Amino acid sequence: MDLLTAISVRLSKWVLVVACVCLAVLGGVVIYGVVLRYVFNDSQSYVEQVALLMVISVAMFGAAAGVRDAGHIGLDSVVRLLPARAQRWVSGIVDVLVFAFAALLLWGSLHMAESTGHDTIPTLGISEAFRYLPPIVASVLIGLFCVERLLKLVLRPNDD
Repeated sequence: MDLLTAISVRLSKWVLVVACVCLAVLGGVVIYGVVLRYVFNDSQSYVEQVALLMVISVAMFGAAAGVRDAGHIGLDSVVRLLPARAQRWVSGIVDVLVFAFAALLLWGSLHMAESTGHDTIPTLGISEAFRYLPPIVASVLIGLFCVERLLKLVLRPNDD
């Protein structure tokens, strides 16, 4: 359990760094595109596609890091009124549902990557399957983080 926690902590930090780098690249690309279009009247066709890839990456990697840190959107005001045992049950159910979501995201992303792998993004010259790489990686990480949280819930029920 401690090894899994240590791995998860490290992966969560790295995925958050990747999300931050992608956010910085997104900001730079958008500013670059705006300056080219409105100052120099010369827009580059690849700017939109790079920005789209960065948005997908920020969203997916940020979501994975949020799941690990329990920072995802949660409406827990009613849950906090429940007894501790019921709170643990609700937490476990949420983690199982998030794991199911991650499994569906992985399945759908793999399917889409396979079905679009032969197509190319014209302005970038790379396979359309690259669009699905961030969701694939993020869904595996989300699943891993859910397993860690569930194991902690079962093996260490008194930890908060």
